Amino acid sequence: MKNCVIAIDLGATSGRMILSYIDNGQLEMQEIARFDNRIENREGRFHWNLKSLFSEIIKGLNYALSLDYKILSIGVDTWGVDMGFIDEKGNVIEDPRAYRDPYTNGIMQEYFSIIPKETVYKKTGIQFMNFNSLFQLYAANKEKYAPLKQADKILFMPDLISYMLTGNAVCEYTIASTSQFMDPNMKKVDADLLKAAGIDASKFPDIVMPGTVIGNLRKDILDKPLNYDIPVIAVAGHDTASAVAAVPAKDTDFAYLSSGTWSLMGIEVKNPIINEKSAELNFTNEGGIEGTTRFLKNITGMWILEQCRKEWEEEGKNYSYPEIVEMINKAEPFKSMINTDDPVFANPESMIGSIRQYCEERNMEVPETDQQIVRCIMDSLALRYRTVMDYLKEFSPNPIKRLHIIGGGAKNALLNQFTSNSTGLPVYAGPSEATAIGNIMIQLKAAGYVKDINEMRDLISKATEVKEFIPQDKEMWDEAYGRYTQKCN
Repeated sequence: MKNCVIAIDLGATSGRMILSYIDNGQLEMQEIARFDNRIENREGRFHWNLKSLFSEIIKGLNYALSLDYKILSIGVDTWGVDMGFIDEKGNVIEDPRAYRDPYTNGIMQEYFSIIPKETVYKKTGIQFMNFNSLFQLYAANKEKYAPLKQADKILFMPDLISYMLTGNAVCEYTIASTSQFMDPNMKKVDADLLKAAGIDASKFPDIVMPGTVIGNLRKDILDKPLNYDIPVIAVAGHDTASAVAAVPAKDTDFAYLSSGTWSLMGIEVKNPIINEKSAELNFTNEGGIEGTTRFLKNITGMWILEQCRKEWEEEGKNYSYPEIVEMINKAEPFKSMINTDDPVFANPESMIGSIRQYCEERNMEVPETDQQIVRCIMDSLALRYRTVMDYLKEFSPNPIKRLHIIGGGAKNALLNQFTSNSTGLPVYAGPSEATAIGNIMIQLKAAGYVKDINEMRDLISKATEVKEFIPQDKEMWDEAYGRYTQKCN
């Protein structure tokens, strides 16, 4: 019977469970469950279906226990900022509110009338987004949300799932760092920021670091008796933190790009970077493994293309990815460019219309055909990555010699090549399953299979396929970037 670990990896649209073990020095993985996760609109309030999620998790665990493995541990990672409320009897009061709930619209400015924006950033180093946990709590308190008033404990999503699995409550470092009320230097919640939101800081358990044992899996939630204990480990609970843990880097001279619907580009540093420049550019400092900080910036990723594809589908045009690649290759480069992070692209009624209007307002050629639209998007994303990379080079204490692309976007060979061309850096793409792998590796470290992040990344580099992209067409991309900075920044 082989020893294995199980990663529970929950995203905002789906969840999955991965069983993993080391065989002859190689990391092996097997997907044992996959299920949907959707935000539900309940009379104008947006919630996650926690009961459904937990039911799928228990189903996956029971299946894993039917296999010929001994489970050494379980770890949970999820998206950031959302929370659940526990009453004095230890019960979950209501399904957690979702970050897309409109109750936080306009809330930040109200909060800043109590504690200035500059003070909040100086205390936390976190970029400002209206759905950050701090503003969710302020909004819930303002509307006298009953579950909040009844709460004895407040837990972030991965901690909430782990609580339901074990009965023990913790506040894991990386997920707490997304909240905008964690002090990144002291690594504890800031009572003053919470007090201004109407919240008592004691409702949050003490912060624990990735690798901490939360407790043993409750045996009463399983279908069959279990004759051994399975610890639940606090992994890097924030999915991006787990993904960055899976970067197969051999030294510190790199930047990373967690690429998907949204892109997160950053560097791994020992201490937070909080100054006027980082505040002006809205960079964020989030927790990483082994007490590190992920200094990064959110960038709109494939969201814009996905929204365009939805519009084309309504017209009966269902472009496959190979067809889109062919369209891009046939279109003339750099005729039209957009700043993908401009607010007009956040959630417009028509993404195609917004792209055309943006170009027209800036006296650029307006993309008319579908292939001109997709070329505009891909060129612009790669050029936006260069802008952020240039900022990172200013902030980084180490030279940035390469860019590691992880996550689903690592499979996008065309954009990976464009990114290498634009930034002038070699790009190493993979692993695409970075979040689950990072979750797994932290559990393996806790079990003593690897001793530190260097051994983790060495094992990952041997176990996963990484593709290299070398910069090409430097003069053409440099000239295009010059025009891009004039028109789009």
